[in-house]
Amino acid sequence: MGTCGVGKTHLSVAILRELIEKKGVPCLFYEFGSLMKEIQNSYSPVSQTSELTVLAPVMEAEVLVLDELGAAEPTDWVRDTMMQVINARYNDKKLTIFTTNYADTRRTPAEETLEDRIGARLRSRLYEMCKTVMIEGEDFRRRFDS
Repeated sequence: MGTCGVGKTHLSVAILRELIEKKGVPCLFYEFGSLMKEIQNSYSPVSQTSELTVLAPVMEAEVLVLDELGAAEPTDWVRDTMMQVINARYNDKKLTIFTTNYADTRRTPAEETLEDRIGARLRSRLYEMCKTVMIEGEDFRRRFDS
């Protein structure tokens, strides 16, 4: 967890690269919104793929990074789909690394929490299966602003 630009994605990709290159572990990276869009697109009658085809590698990867958890609009469909993915990985004891810009507490009254974005059931499951790592710092991308 951390604000934009603190290095969450960079760190998770570095972990995947190390596991792939040094240990030969099958890993997969997905940006949360892109995964949701790919699943949605599989429902199109002209699609050459199916939901199962999209989800199989996500469920089977030894290590999965789901980047930007909570970024997609929190509809019932998004929550149900994520619960399906996360439950399957949890039950199969597959390592999953999540990154998110949403914290568990609000810094301002208007700010959404991770639970607001993904729902109480899914957040509860993540408490059980994850160790939260807060990454703090300045937006790395803004260091070139001058």
